[in-house]
Amino acid sequence: MGGGARSPARGAVTVGSMESVVVRRAEDRDVGRILEIENASFVDPWTGEAFRSSLILPHLRFLVAEADWAPGPAGAAAVVGYVLAMVMGPEGEIADIAVAPEARGRGVGGMLLDRVTALVEQQGVGTIYLEVRESNEAARRLYESRAFRLVGRRRRYYQHPVEDALVLRREIATA
Repeated sequence: MGGGARSPARGAVTVGSMESVVVRRAEDRDVGRILEIENASFVDPWTGEAFRSSLILPHLRFLVAEADWAPGPAGAAAVVGYVLAMVMGPEGEIADIAVAPEARGRGVGGMLLDRVTALVEQQGVGTIYLEVRESNEAARRLYESRAFRLVGRRRRYYQHPVEDALVLRREIATA
């Protein structure tokens, strides 16, 4: 890491030695980088318009992770992942989550999932759902490590290639 580590910003979480990641709300300026990550992560990616509209819809929570070890424009920290969750009364759904290929395996996905789960729990969500490709072993391990459990299957849900989606649920309500 060139130039030394910066002091962790408010809300930063340390990942490994001297590496910091800051999770914050997504902004319009992030959409270009989010699209790069989306296109590198999925064969049927969301569009820029879908992400831009997600920034303003009141029932969506859209967060990004920035890392100082992934320099962005003009040497600023770069977005290395994002998560988008829907809040629908007492239930929520992780609609999209991805981490840049060069940032995978560093805990960024878990951090994003933990932050958005805490955020929607503060807003009264007690149960959160998500869908995952049956073959996506890495994502399934992440979700299982965060107490998501299999509750269903959507046959032939994904089309490129055709594959089942596993429906996972996590109870997050506190007593």
